[in-house]
Amino acid sequence: MRKLRTNELGRISPEEYKQTDKTPLLVVLDNIRSCNNIGSVFRTSDALLIEAVHLCGITATPPNKEIHKTALDAEKSVPWSYFEKTEDSVCQLKASGYRVFAIEQVKGSIMLPDFEVKDNDRLALVFGNEVKGVQQKVVDLCDGAIEIPQFGIKHSFNISVSAGIVLWDLFKKFRY
Repeated sequence: MRKLRTNELGRISPEEYKQTDKTPLLVVLDNIRSCNNIGSVFRTSDALLIEAVHLCGITATPPNKEIHKTALDAEKSVPWSYFEKTEDSVCQLKASGYRVFAIEQVKGSIMLPDFEVKDNDRLALVFGNEVKGVQQKVVDLCDGAIEIPQFGIKHSFNISVSAGIVLWDLFKKFRY
């Protein structure tokens, strides 16, 4: 066994990426403080062909060297938009036919393994602030909430880890 070289990975060009069918998922970042987390979400979104990222509130926007440290140019390949208020992003997405889900621990949430993707679904997923989570006023606008089962003491993941877990799970449900 040997590690593959970069030229053996079958990577597509930026031009091919733009033309590739995207996974019908959109990410909404609700007041994310850490540029490293933002960059990680861009990188995961690129890898899983996510449609776009909405950056809301205090969430920093590209170009930003701190985002770039973890995004490694994914902030250039994944389309993004900025919204001063997360509520405006959610309302726009719902009006465009997306089902919007907060990734949050709330009464009545759907556990991630039990969440079912429907035919012709377009989903938007709201990930919240590192300390406060998704704002309650944003949760109130969502069609529901998805929760990642957790079994330890902390009952929380870093936002970039949560995004990786949820996006991978839903990517598989859409693609396989």
